[in-house]
Amino acid sequence: MNSVVGVKSLNKIYGKNDSAFAALKDINIDIKHGESVAIVGKSGSGKSTLMHLLALLDSPTDGEIIINGKKSSKLSRREKDILRNKQFGFVFQQFFLNANNTVLDNVILPLKIAGIGRRERNARGLQALNDVELGSKANNKANNLSGGEKQRVVIARALINNPSIIFADEPTGNLDSVTGEKIEEILFSLNKNKNITLIIVTHDHELAGRCGRQIRMKDGMIVEGEK
Repeated sequence: MNSVVGVKSLNKIYGKNDSAFAALKDINIDIKHGESVAIVGKSGSGKSTLMHLLALLDSPTDGEIIINGKKSSKLSRREKDILRNKQFGFVFQQFFLNANNTVLDNVILPLKIAGIGRRERNARGLQALNDVELGSKANNKANNLSGGEKQRVVIARALINNPSIIFADEPTGNLDSVTGEKIEEILFSLNKNKNITLIIVTHDHELAGRCGRQIRMKDGMIVEGEK
């Protein structure tokens, strides 16, 4: 399998001088295309910071992030935006939906940003909603959905651009166990059937255990899962 995400000697330091805090220390990771990887650790271990760097939502203090063979340090801000829009899907614990817009409008937002025409946007949006069994809710207001339905809308939005990677940060954290299990099934089905690389940050040991590999973090360092 080809590497989809590579990290070399990655460091992230917040603050300066006496107030400097090393959130990540000499991180090295290689994630292959189609893998499912859990990044686990206690609060403050650096796992969410690492995911934000991998997803190019933040920049490292030093070190290199390589996405599909491209060094992030060589990309302009616009090129990073385009890469995120075309190749990444995001599923967060918070839903980040516009409550007063329809479900379909929420799902097709990345296509609107990408300049895709309305007819194609709507067709692809309906397909993504059908993939998560929410096609019948397309014209409902997002505010009227249950928590589980909102998270499925978020997954549909993450799928809209046929991403090669889905980043999921505590994707079941706000859901009850039954609903959370349904969300897990959708994510791992996408990983298996569409070969989408799945990178999950979680406190949930059962969810982490379903991934093909676990990367354990402590005090900003990887203590298990990578050499």
